[in-house]
Amino acid sequence: MRYRQARWEAGEGILEPTIFELGKIGEGGVVVAKPDNRIIEETGKLEDILPKKLVRENISIPGLTEPEVARHFNHLTQMNFGVDSGPYWLGSCTMKYTPKLVMRLASYHELRELHPYSPEELTQGILRVLYELQNMLSIITGLTHFTLQPAAGAHGELVGALIMRKRFLDLSERRDEMLIPDSAHGSNFASATMAGFKIVRIPPSDEGTIDLSALRAAINEKTAGMMVTNPNTLGIFENNILEAADMLHNNGSYLYYDGANLNAIMGWLRLSDMGVDLAHFNMHKTFSAPHGGGGPGAGAVGVTNELKDYLPVPIIVKEENRYKLSYEVPKSIGKVRMFYGNVGVLVKAWSYLKLLGSEGVRTSSGIAVLNANYARKRLMDIGFEVPYGKNRPCKHEFVLSLSNFRREYGIKALDFAKALIDRGYHPPTIYFPPIVHEAFMMEPTESDSLREIDGYIDAMREIKESAKEKPDEVLNAPRNAAITRINDALANKKLWLTWKIYKESKEREN
Repeated sequence: MRYRQARWEAGEGILEPTIFELGKIGEGGVVVAKPDNRIIEETGKLEDILPKKLVRENISIPGLTEPEVARHFNHLTQMNFGVDSGPYWLGSCTMKYTPKLVMRLASYHELRELHPYSPEELTQGILRVLYELQNMLSIITGLTHFTLQPAAGAHGELVGALIMRKRFLDLSERRDEMLIPDSAHGSNFASATMAGFKIVRIPPSDEGTIDLSALRAAINEKTAGMMVTNPNTLGIFENNILEAADMLHNNGSYLYYDGANLNAIMGWLRLSDMGVDLAHFNMHKTFSAPHGGGGPGAGAVGVTNELKDYLPVPIIVKEENRYKLSYEVPKSIGKVRMFYGNVGVLVKAWSYLKLLGSEGVRTSSGIAVLNANYARKRLMDIGFEVPYGKNRPCKHEFVLSLSNFRREYGIKALDFAKALIDRGYHPPTIYFPPIVHEAFMMEPTESDSLREIDGYIDAMREIKESAKEKPDEVLNAPRNAAITRINDALANKKLWLTWKIYKESKEREN
């Protein structure tokens, strides 16, 4: 308690100490039971069986009682913020609430203890679940063939880019350019580069959509395709998507869809109707189980009939009444990861879609769009600036520009984000997309009630007033958090692993 109390009194928030600060090596702890003598007689001593390099002479960790361990991890969870803690408007990430029933189904021990090397005759249940998930995705998107193997969204992008590259190699066409709008999802640029493409950026129009004249000028015999996010990262629907698709197809190029923002249109518009040839979907975003703490994710990839022979192996197929992993994919780009997908995430997505049904999928998307438009309109009414598409409805998210606060009061988007933490709200995505100065990218999703949305907006109003009247309060935020304002540049250079080291460094600075 002394570490927590000292930090609180110093106005530095509450930081849970490490177990090395809580206890001492060699004191207390839990006694580990020794094996029964009869077992030792039967098998021999463990240190004689295992290689010596694997046998520990001692375990140098502090001895803590069971209540101390339980409290330590409970305190750590209280320092974290997730979708169960409060509104989480992380733009372009779709941090929606995951129903507890979905979590419970994915936690069944029959699933958790299923070994990846189990033979197909013993895994018919999970193969059926994954096969049904593919079919549901096909109904939602209009794409006919799927792989669930990619580990996350960006991994799905890479798979899609590799499929395009392999396709043109088979056609003996040298197409090494990938068109990417400036309003596309940020990882598209890296994924296409990793697949061996040169990036050609397409600027936005004044409305925030793809500039068709710039697109027309960029398309040539080297164009493999375009990676588009629709609605884009400004939260604006690309209403000229059919014209863009025709331009690409007439050039023999492909239209790739980044599924980061599928939550805005699922159940209302199929990707095949927009002329999409291949796409990835963030199962951990659009279909519950939002990412956090480093993952895990899942990036399903769907393609049209023309590209089905390039999917990574294996694919899940059904032959009569039997499900199997098939390697009969003639021109496959190969295997893209060990085993088959992040099954836990995929089971959550399957459960989520089963719970919603067709009408539920459509309703979910509609509420997400309604929430975003309501929040955007209220924020605009109290003086926040929307630089693109202000005179048209947004989709599931929108982007504010806080550049006027920086210009008038010296308050940056980062400062606004920190001040939200003090009021119990998770900050939105900031400084993305880069085409918006001091960007504040907000996505309420369908999870939040009107009461919660109004609370978030009221917090934004309070910070706006503080920026004008008490700017120091905003510049020094947060104060009511486990970790208060830090030196961002220094934090990237040196990690403070304990509060003791952190405090010593602060004393040296003073």
